[in-house]
Amino acid sequence: MAFWAGGSPSIVDYFPSEDFYRCGYCKNESGSRSNGMWAHSMTVQDYQDLIDRGWRRSGKYVYKPVMNQTCCPQYTIRCQPLQFQPSKSHKKVLKKMLKFLAKGEVPKGSCEDEPMDSTMDDGVAGDFALINKLDIQCDLKTLSDDVKESLESEGKNSKKEEPHELLQSQDSVGEKLGSGEPSHSVKVHTVPKPGKGADLSKPPCRKAKEIRKERKRLKLMQQNPAGELEGFQAQGHPPSLFPPKAKSNQPKSLEDLIFESLPENASHKLEVRVVRSSPPSSQFKATLLESYQVYKRYQMVIHKNSPDTPTESQFTRFLCSSPLEAETPPNGPDCGYGSFHQQYWLDGKIIAVGVIDILPNCVSSVYLYYDPDYSFLSLGVYSALREIAFTRQLHEKTSQLSYYYMGFYIHSCPKMKYKGQYRPSDLLCPETYVWVPIEQCLPSLEHSKYCRFNQDPEAETTLFDIQYNVY
Repeated sequence: MAFWAGGSPSIVDYFPSEDFYRCGYCKNESGSRSNGMWAHSMTVQDYQDLIDRGWRRSGKYVYKPVMNQTCCPQYTIRCQPLQFQPSKSHKKVLKKMLKFLAKGEVPKGSCEDEPMDSTMDDGVAGDFALINKLDIQCDLKTLSDDVKESLESEGKNSKKEEPHELLQSQDSVGEKLGSGEPSHSVKVHTVPKPGKGADLSKPPCRKAKEIRKERKRLKLMQQNPAGELEGFQAQGHPPSLFPPKAKSNQPKSLEDLIFESLPENASHKLEVRVVRSSPPSSQFKATLLESYQVYKRYQMVIHKNSPDTPTESQFTRFLCSSPLEAETPPNGPDCGYGSFHQQYWLDGKIIAVGVIDILPNCVSSVYLYYDPDYSFLSLGVYSALREIAFTRQLHEKTSQLSYYYMGFYIHSCPKMKYKGQYRPSDLLCPETYVWVPIEQCLPSLEHSKYCRFNQDPEAETTLFDIQYNVY
């Protein structure tokens, strides 16, 4: 089957649902049901249209739950990054990371933050069993290579482009997220805290910033002795060497919390890199083995897999392979569209990897795995906040890219309900495919697993507007 959305076609093999499989969420042995298709190649616009109709990819397998039949209905959820404000628990995670980076401080006790686990987990195990049973991977891989050769286009010629990376600095948000220099590398000279002098009879120590302001104020007074202070004197205030602080009572933005400056002698250095995974960039290839070892430890410790279960081929198939064609249009993000790995480097080694797709309208989170030794940092929550900030940065150049998709929301699964805490967020109506604020959906989900969120009784199911041919 081929879909056309302009340009190269998307090539897929469709597998209608014929049976029920074991559910990875509630563990029902015959409760999960979904339709699926193996995607040999797919344009980012076609995949954007698909996820806006409740589909989701796992490797090259694209599936959609049969919502009114499956035991655990999975609703597509998206966050609105442009309006996002971190909650108290989110701020707690960000402050915990900053304390660890600055002082090496490790929190005592177990981590009780929301379990921002992978957005693509055991819930699709039954579908993979179907694919393996059909024993078609090898043939599909061969066909996929043939299709790629026949669909060479201008967008593909830029595949070898160096990956877009992220940096924490003191400049603009774009520079913080985009240059690839080590994050938290900006040198900041610490100053004594007020009132901490050895002689308490002396006035408190003053911050360097305040001293600089005073010097600037004095210089301005020398240049214009009368006019500079007129505003304060007119309001009945005595002349002051310090101008009033503006907006001091406003909450810090997400970027302020993430990119807060560290001391010059910080204990650790965190760097975040975004590398293209499909087609694999040189940086991706160079770090593939190290990334796989992190995934293997994650599966063994977090998901209790045996040492021989998470093989490198499984890792590559599910987390590296992607049907999405790399596209780098001039009006798109600098890194282009397609599939990427967002790598978190701590002191020169990978501690976490977020698998993401960058699409025309959104950043879509596919999976997260991390080194279990750093579970105390709540890396799931931290990575989600970084991806939200990354979406905001991409939006600055590509205005239509303004959403962060978090996979599926399952109200009956406690491990998945945390996604609703990233507000504002919307759920996709399974019948009319319109987005509905999650606050309006939750009361209905308390009474029934499967719900139609659109309250308009005259609204009908939206049909695809993609042309396709069947071969």
